[in-house]
Amino acid sequence: MRKPVIIGVGLTPVGEHWRLALRDLAVEALLNAMEDAGVDKVDSLYVGNMASGSFVEQENLGALIADWAGLGNIPAVKVEAACASGGAAVQEGVKAVMSGLEDVVAVVGVEKMTDAWPSDATRYLAYAADAEWELFHGVSFVALNALAMRLYMKEYGYTEEDLALFAVNAHTNGAKNPYAMFKKPITVETVMKSPYVADPLKLFDASPIADGAAAVIITTEEKAKEFVDKAKMVEVAGMGRAIDTINLANRKEFLFLRAAKVAAERAYKMAGIEVKDIDFFEVHDAFTVMAALSLESIGAAERGKGAMLAKEGQIAIDGDYPIQTLGGLKARGHPVGATGVYQTVEAVWQLRGEAPNQVPDAEIGLTQNIGGTGSNITVTILRRV
Repeated sequence: MRKPVIIGVGLTPVGEHWRLALRDLAVEALLNAMEDAGVDKVDSLYVGNMASGSFVEQENLGALIADWAGLGNIPAVKVEAACASGGAAVQEGVKAVMSGLEDVVAVVGVEKMTDAWPSDATRYLAYAADAEWELFHGVSFVALNALAMRLYMKEYGYTEEDLALFAVNAHTNGAKNPYAMFKKPITVETVMKSPYVADPLKLFDASPIADGAAAVIITTEEKAKEFVDKAKMVEVAGMGRAIDTINLANRKEFLFLRAAKVAAERAYKMAGIEVKDIDFFEVHDAFTVMAALSLESIGAAERGKGAMLAKEGQIAIDGDYPIQTLGGLKARGHPVGATGVYQTVEAVWQLRGEAPNQVPDAEIGLTQNIGGTGSNITVTILRRV
């Protein structure tokens, strides 16, 4: 197998982009990544996107974006895995390079969400749940995560203030990210005073609906030498992907992300590392409780101890388990199909030493991207070359 490396990254600020279409966001991020990589053409394009057909009435994104970017008659396809679409698209691009079928691959994640009414956006996001057994009965993702938060606090003795620390950490780090949707630090009091959206979940426990696009260029280490210096190369050292039951009622463990555990173990094995070797974690904090469950499921914390890492300050930049180094989904924003690619770009910045909020001497990073309520999860290990 050939050694895959990322040599170029690009993105757009996350926010409400009223004057830009989905194609505009995607092409801007893609061309920025190609410029960063020093390439003027690619062999194929993978587009991570969750729900463009619903949000903007546009499918066939592979052709749309490749055409708009002037990439010629290359193969191009959309990759969909709910909110894990971006992470899945990155992994598909890596596999294409590793297989030898393609030498230089572009991956772009994009979502245009704010054109929809909030009630419609909530419904579109819930399409990633079980339509017949959950959505039909009026459940939303916010409600499902509220159930998880309520049970987590009951089982392990945490309070709403304890989980609010994840949001505080994300906003502290996001304040230094020029591409983040929210650039203002908050306090636990800020979270606690925000309105409930589904008790016990409050507004500041949840990531925002947003527009955005991020892109990476992937090639082999040997081919990369034609375009960039070694300092710009970041190895994709390990990957894992797994599913769990889409319906929460059928899940054996409500408070453990089994798919995250399986995906992480596969990624660790491929990279030849253990969780203790990882310098920072970009986990999927769509809701504060999911940050805690993610840390436990990937092995960074024991069961029931994820929120304790936040209470002890271990998730801060200078802690033993820094997470959401540039704001995560909570402060950077969560344009769902693009999130996994944003995580990848931010991890590349850290490993190149280019991050606006730098983890000291970072050599290995982990990204974890969740689709549904833990039904489709990717874990990717990135390593400095």
